[in-house]
Parts: sequence; C-alpha cells; structure tokens
Amino acid sequence: MIKKAFIEKTANIVFLICAVAAVFAVCAITFYVFIKGTPALKEVGVCDLLFETVWKPTAAEPSYGIGYIILTSVAGTGAAVLTGVPIGLLTAVFLSEMAGKRAGSVVHGAVELLAAIPSVIYGLIGMMILNSLMFKLEKALFAGDPSHQYTGGANMLSAVIVLAVMILPTVISVSTSALKSVPDSLRAASYALGATKEQTIFKTVIPAAKSGILTGAVLGTGRALGEAMAINMVAGGAVNIPFPFNSVRTLTTQIASEMGYAGGTHRDVLFTVGLVLYVFILIVNFVLLKARKAGAQLGS
Repeated sequence: MIKKAFIEKTANIVFLICAVAAVFAVCAITFYVFIKGTPALKEVGVCDLLFETVWKPTAAEPSYGIGYIILTSVAGTGAAVLTGVPIGLLTAVFLSEMAGKRAGSVVHGAVELLAAIPSVIYGLIGMMILNSLMFKLEKALFAGDPSHQYTGGANMLSAVIVLAVMILPTVISVSTSALKSVPDSLRAASYALGATKEQTIFKTVIPAAKSGILTGAVLGTGRALGEAMAINMVAGGAVNIPFPFNSVRTLTTQIASEMGYAGGTHRDVLFTVGLVLYVFILIVNFVLLKARKAGAQLGS
C-alpha cells in the first residue's frame, strides 16, 4: 500500500510539472511575441501597418502595409477549410460507417501516408504539376486579354488546393475517431424508427459526433494558418489582392521569405506580422471553441 501510494503521488507530481511546463511555454511564447511585435506598431502606425496594401520595405521611402497579406491569409485559409473539411468528413464517414475491412485498410493507409509527407514535398508536387495545370487554365481563360499578368500558375488557387489537401489527414483522423465513438445504441434506435443507413449517418451519427468533428476542423485550420514552406513554393510570393489567379503571399510566407535578411524597422515589422498571425489564431480558436460549446448545449 505504501509503495502504491508513493507511485501515485510521484505520478501526480510528474503530471503537475508537465502541466505547469505547458502553461509556462504558452505564456512565454505569448509574452515574447507581444514584446517583439509591438514596437513596430508604434513606429509605423497601426493603421498604416494593418490597412495599407503597399509592401516596399527596402525602398527609399519604405512602406510596410500588410493589408493584402492579412486578407490573403484569411481568404486562403477559409477557402482551404471550406474545401478540405467536407471532403475529410465524408472520407471519415466512409471509413467509420461504410468501408469494408479491405477498402478501409487501403484508405486508412493512404490517409496515414498523406500525413507523413513533408510540407516541402507537397510544395514540390504543387510547383511541378499543379502550377503547370493552372498555367494552362490561366492561358485558356485569359487568352487575348492584354491586361492580365500571367503568373505561370503560381497563384492563390494553387495555394488553396495544396492547403486543402494538407489538412485532410488531420480532419479525417479526428473525425473518424469522433464518429467511431458514437454509441451503437444511437444507430440501433435510428434503424428501429425506420431510418435508412444514410439518414442514420447524417441525422444521427454526425450530429452526435459534431464536437469531435469541429475539433478536427479547428486543428485543420491551425495547420492551414501555420503552413509556410509549401505555400511559398506554389503561391508566387507577390503581395497582391487575393484573386484566384493572382500571385499572393500569406503571413507565414512573409516571415519565412524575408526574416533571413531583414534588419531595423523591417525586422521589427516582421515580428509584428508574427504577432498578427498569433492574434488571428487565438481569435479563430476562440470563435470555434464558442461554436463547439454552443453546439454541445443545443445538442443536450
């Protein structure tokens, strides 16, 4: 008994230390980001930085407007989530509710392989294949339009497609676990009332698993917001308004592209870009958490 009590007490202490370390890490990151990101807000000005659209940090009269960059991150992430989450959810439904043992193992293996592929490989495939296809589409759509500036297929649409594919493993894995955790008694009750298999899935199982599905969407959104390498390779890297066939740049690629050589105010502004990204992620997670709680309350 004494040995068991000692083990339990030790385990509690270890778990407490880990929890405190996690909280400390979050607080330290938050403190550092805010300390490094606020000086440029005072020097450049909040409105000039956040709402201006001209980015020329090395010009004789430098301009640090990141309005288009923020808009690109919001639009690109939103489009990728709206594309990837429904596909991921339907794939999870197939894996948990419809797939046989052989088909399920094949699809599950493919999903695991998608999760294991490094970001740079996604970017390389997108740059070599997707950008080429987009360039052909661009030439077909804008043939005879002298005002259109061709990007070689490196554009907003390519970035959205790559992001949508990259978030699929996260959404599928979390959603599949959520769907499988729904009690079989709910399915049996639905069938007993005369519902078909499809009606049971979409009107009983998915609503019961919505909390876990929303968690997958949150994680997928975080993955889309934080991706830099692949997007830097397929999006073109220019600061433009985020139209589908425009070369664009996101908050993450902005930092990754210029932090290596930036100095002075330019470097301070890049830290502010990181602060904007951090705040944006906090807002997204807060909104989705509230939506998840609201959905749980409605379900109960």
